[in-house]
Amino acid sequence: MNWSENGSISDESAMPAEAQAPDAAQAPANTLFLGDSGELALDTRRALVQLLAGPSLDGRRHPKLWPILVRDEAVIRRRLAELFLELVIDRDVQVAFTRQADTGDLEVPLLLRRAQLTFIDSILLLHLRQRLTQADSQGDRAVASTDEITEFLSLYERAANTDRAGFVKRVHASIEKIKKHSILQKIRSSEDRFEISPTLKLLFSAEEIQALTHLYQRMAAGETPAQLVQTDADEEADQ
Repeated sequence: MNWSENGSISDESAMPAEAQAPDAAQAPANTLFLGDSGELALDTRRALVQLLAGPSLDGRRHPKLWPILVRDEAVIRRRLAELFLELVIDRDVQVAFTRQADTGDLEVPLLLRRAQLTFIDSILLLHLRQRLTQADSQGDRAVASTDEITEFLSLYERAANTDRAGFVKRVHASIEKIKKHSILQKIRSSEDRFEISPTLKLLFSAEEIQALTHLYQRMAAGETPAQLVQTDADEEADQ
């Protein structure tokens, strides 16, 4: 307590604590820097930032953040919900990511940018998803090479309607795009071999895989987009 020279209480001491130092009085316990008004602990904030930065939080690539995410899942979900985002998490494969919440008719700002997929991008993702399923059933690592991907996608070269050199260029551009989203992760000991991220399991349901596989098989057989649309319309009319 501060006393004046004549023994009386100083004016400053007589003021309420909140009025003397409002910032100090209201500072949360987890203050980390000057002006910090956050409430989350440092490790929780790091896990939240990784989810927002994307494309995912992976237990293998982020071994220190994964247990934090599991521990603080509830509070992280609440923080994301305030941004109209949803947490998608798979504990078995230790992968989590965020996506726009389904807000129905409610108009909300979109925080996440949607990646525009080309025809080749879609086929590549489906192929990688199938490779991931196959590797899991055999207990192996899901690995793909540039040559193997190019060979598989060559089945759809006719559908892409381009020259061979242009098609190969599109394939390599698609691989680079998928790499930027960390779905393909380069293997250190190889220049052109990649490990497929388990995140891909959460992006395609079994029903979607079956439908897309059927569609692309028909396209590989030579059916044109117009024929596909007409066939689907006939099937719906028969139901």
